[in-house]
Amino acid sequence: MSNTNQMPREEGTDSTLNLMEEGYKYILNRRHSFNSDIFETRLLGKKAICMGGKEAAEVFYDTEKFKRKSAAPNRVVQTLFGKNGVQALDGQTHKHRKEMFMSIMSPDELKKLTDITKKQWEIAVNKWEQMDKVILYEEAKEIMCRAACQWVGVPVQENEVKRLTKNLGAMFESAAAVGLNHWLGRHARNYEEIWIEELIERVRDGKVNLPEKTILHRFVWYRDLEGNLLDTETAAVEVINILRPIVAIAIFINFIALAVHHYPEEREKLKSGDEKYALMFVQEVRRFYPFFPFVVALVKKDFTWKGYKFEEDTLTLLDLYGTNHDPEIWKTPDLFIPERFAKWKGSPFSFIPQGGGDYFMGHRCAGEWVTIEVMKVSLDYLANRMDYEVPDQDLSFSMVSMPSIPHSKVVIKNVKQRI
Repeated sequence: MSNTNQMPREEGTDSTLNLMEEGYKYILNRRHSFNSDIFETRLLGKKAICMGGKEAAEVFYDTEKFKRKSAAPNRVVQTLFGKNGVQALDGQTHKHRKEMFMSIMSPDELKKLTDITKKQWEIAVNKWEQMDKVILYEEAKEIMCRAACQWVGVPVQENEVKRLTKNLGAMFESAAAVGLNHWLGRHARNYEEIWIEELIERVRDGKVNLPEKTILHRFVWYRDLEGNLLDTETAAVEVINILRPIVAIAIFINFIALAVHHYPEEREKLKSGDEKYALMFVQEVRRFYPFFPFVVALVKKDFTWKGYKFEEDTLTLLDLYGTNHDPEIWKTPDLFIPERFAKWKGSPFSFIPQGGGDYFMGHRCAGEWVTIEVMKVSLDYLANRMDYEVPDQDLSFSMVSMPSIPHSKVVIKNVKQRI
């Protein structure tokens, strides 16, 4: 008598199209219809396991059971992560490389970034006062690109900012795209990788002097476990792995603007300048709105969990959006309620807008603290430091397009800085 259970299974030869048609809700819909937090399907012609919820997140981030290497589809590697980046590493190599990322998340570095971000917001708002209308998403990407380059220490000329912003944006905007948009994202990554590789070579050849305190200096001279410098291509990928996610915070900034607009009673509460409430608001934006739909890994070796058999090398998807909207974890998950975070204990598995697990050992996004701090600065500007109008426009957002961005990209006008 076998002690393994039959995993609920989606009918049909392949569900890739369903996934593309249902987007963020694909896994959640099936978790509801199967009444199970785990099911089997076929994606891109291969057997795949989809799961969601707190317990699923705990097992998914167990590095004894799952590995990241070769898990992401090639098209995502070519646009979003880049080859040989930290996301695709495992074991000690991953831990060592991850420490390089975690070392830049010190309180001092985060304070430096928030100060830079405030300054960039101030410059932007001054500029917006002269503009007939502001497309917030495009402007927020540029604010974040300027802030990221300044923080990391990437010397970028004024005439290069627009190009760099556009290309860093294309990398995450095309991650799930097919056809032309996918190739635009790929081209954008290739172009910027070469640009940063040349910069790294000039630094290593002594042609460009970098202040030692900069993050870029740390990455250029980082040594792996064998004591070798990273090859220039991998070093460039990792530099982009800091710049790109910071520019991607523009998506969250758009959703902050949406929340401030749609929930005016919240705006009143934010006026008090209560740091605690601002943090709860930011966390609820990250939980409530769609950002990353899911993350992927491969089963490291055969194991059984809850009576279900996981076979080596099976592609496994963890439902991020669905876990953040799981009624078992969140009461009334489809309502926007910042106060829900007042008593939140900070579990690394129940709230996973950017992945879960442990920062140092696991694959939880090292930039999560960066995201939160930058969002708090942006929220302060959008709620307290400027007046503006939100004209009639299509503020709806797709639950299918990944990443999801409000259709109008949030247009604002008559911007005035509050004195």
